[in-house]
Amino acid sequence: MQLEEAEKRLRDSESKLVRLRGKNSAVSSKSCLQSGTASVKMERRSTSPMRVNEGSSRKQCESKPKLLVPAVTPKISQPILLAGSSARASVSSGSQTSLSVSTQSTSSVKVTDEKSHRMFAEKDYSEIKEKGTKRKLEQNEHKELIPLVRGSTSPCILRCQASCHISSQHKRKLRSLSLCPVNDQLFATSALDGVVNFWQVQSRGSGASLISTTDCVSPKQRRWPEDIAWHPLGNSLFLVYTADAGDSQISVVNLNKSLVKDRATFLPDKPHVKGIINSITFMPWENACFVTGGSDHAVILWSEKETENVWKPKALHRNLHSSAVMGVAGMEQKEIILSAGADKKIVGYDARVSIADFKYQIDSKCMSVLPNPRDFNLFMVQTGTHGRQLRLFDIRLRQTEIHAFGWKQESSESQSALINQAWSPDGLYITSGSADPMIHIFDIRYTTQKPSQSIRAHQKRVFKAVWLQSVPLLISISSDLNIGLHKIT
Repeated sequence: MQLEEAEKRLRDSESKLVRLRGKNSAVSSKSCLQSGTASVKMERRSTSPMRVNEGSSRKQCESKPKLLVPAVTPKISQPILLAGSSARASVSSGSQTSLSVSTQSTSSVKVTDEKSHRMFAEKDYSEIKEKGTKRKLEQNEHKELIPLVRGSTSPCILRCQASCHISSQHKRKLRSLSLCPVNDQLFATSALDGVVNFWQVQSRGSGASLISTTDCVSPKQRRWPEDIAWHPLGNSLFLVYTADAGDSQISVVNLNKSLVKDRATFLPDKPHVKGIINSITFMPWENACFVTGGSDHAVILWSEKETENVWKPKALHRNLHSSAVMGVAGMEQKEIILSAGADKKIVGYDARVSIADFKYQIDSKCMSVLPNPRDFNLFMVQTGTHGRQLRLFDIRLRQTEIHAFGWKQESSESQSALINQAWSPDGLYITSGSADPMIHIFDIRYTTQKPSQSIRAHQKRVFKAVWLQSVPLLISISSDLNIGLHKIT
């Protein structure tokens, strides 16, 4: 009897034990589920994988997989390497990314080596060309500015916020400065060392990077380029030399070629007969062509043939000037080619009918000619008269000077033909270099003949200062072997 009661109590105890175990199992499962949910929520808030508290609940739930949200690694933009480029990268000073950078912080110049020439690649060129075409069309809209000339007694002053200077990397004095017509933040400089340097403006004018260097001395006399001009598409640079000793007269630097030694080629034709070729300019017409003017009194038109890089010359005139042709240019609205000579003559030649449309005789030798970028009837001529170096003409008014202005030089009595001018993109201002270390700025609306303002820009004479359209910046070159970048408003 006692045995039966003991067995009954044992069965009751086992039954209670089973019920208790079942209840504990349910509680444990619930705890495990809650713990797993909490783990997932914590991982979602994290930006990287992290360890969570792993107590006894994990021991009971080791078979349950945990959901881990991986960390998001930010993508670092890699530099696009163009034709002939190496894997070096230029990074702004504010970047926190650790990359190998070669810079000269004191001069804001980044110089690449022989293998690191970041120029126009075929895959990137179509986009640049499209942008350049759009900009060119915008610039080609005519705007009447001549009625504004000499219409104001007070000039509109530009503010020069800051200036910086970088080494030109040339070994001898600079000769030329020219902006790319497709991308004006790309520019070229040439010097008496025969080298052409290509530059890229950085950080909205805070500096410039030297991106390519090409040796362009002539093959026979080892002469330097006298003048340079960009092809309208911005894919090549044209250079002129001298006609003496049978040397090559024109070279072309093709920027689409990645190898430096293959970039510069010399044209075989030699239409100029003697002396220095003083000027080269592309015409603002539909068909690509350029004009050269030389000390042999000749004006030559070069036209591109169907074959790429084949240019054929045609002498427009050799006797309309009695002295050296110092400057040439083309007018927009008509196929009129302007030439300015040391014989004090300005000639307008109609290329369509092959005849001189007009001839001006003025009181001073002429050294350059420059059409206005907005008013297609307005052009400027640089002369040798102190205080009246720059003259404005309306092509519709024959032999009529509509304005004259200039500056007084302290360091030299003679007017150098190496001093050049540039129009502002809006056509209202002219910048000029000087034998003094000054950039002179003229507002054509100003009634007086003196500069509306002058900026002390260098230590020695300033050869030229050009305006950028994409950013408010002036770029200048000087005989102090420096390039100046001047922010203006």
